[in-house]
Amino acid sequence: MPHCRSRGDPGGCRPPQDPVHGDPFPMADWLTQLSAETGSRPTLGIDYHHRITAAETVSFIQRMPAGTLDFIEEPIRDETPDAYESLRRMIDVPFALGEEFASKWQFLPYLERGIAQFARVDVCNVGGLTEAMKVATLAAACPNFSWLEEINTPADSLGTNSPDFYTLQPQLQGARYRVPDQPGLGVEFNEALAAEQDFTMREIPRLKRNDGSFTNW
Repeated sequence: MPHCRSRGDPGGCRPPQDPVHGDPFPMADWLTQLSAETGSRPTLGIDYHHRITAAETVSFIQRMPAGTLDFIEEPIRDETPDAYESLRRMIDVPFALGEEFASKWQFLPYLERGIAQFARVDVCNVGGLTEAMKVATLAAACPNFSWLEEINTPADSLGTNSPDFYTLQPQLQGARYRVPDQPGLGVEFNEALAAEQDFTMREIPRLKRNDGSFTNW
């Protein structure tokens, strides 16, 4: 960590890039060091995006001191609540789940059975703003935390909020977004500029496991 501060890296320290095909354990050492350097104030979590197994998840968590992680996001596939319920009995780190869920009904067993502590709601995947609000209501009735992910950070800027296309948009003020007081969502999209752009087909990245099966990027 000190070498990042000494060179003034605006993106912060980059973690070790784990192989797709397993071995999450170098990351455990890096997170342990990061936690020691930053102290207890920052919220520290990791998104494994279904890339490791239940057994690897348990070993990964056991390699870090208690309290290192505030949450772990989707370490295994989330098609069945029973798999996560079994994993919950073996580790005590809160789960962040639901980014790929397509409705409130997929969220329901994870929330009412106390499996997920962070409801990860993707408004596009879950079925729009109305369905997302219903998930938030379900989550509010269950013991869990509130969390907002901001991906346009100095360390990971995807350009999805370009001011050329989004001429009006909520602005991050410190660690929070101010709720707009104008009518609507507080977002204006430049449709004329979008219509001038050429359409380009793009294949999303694809990854394979050792057995040849596809897995999430």
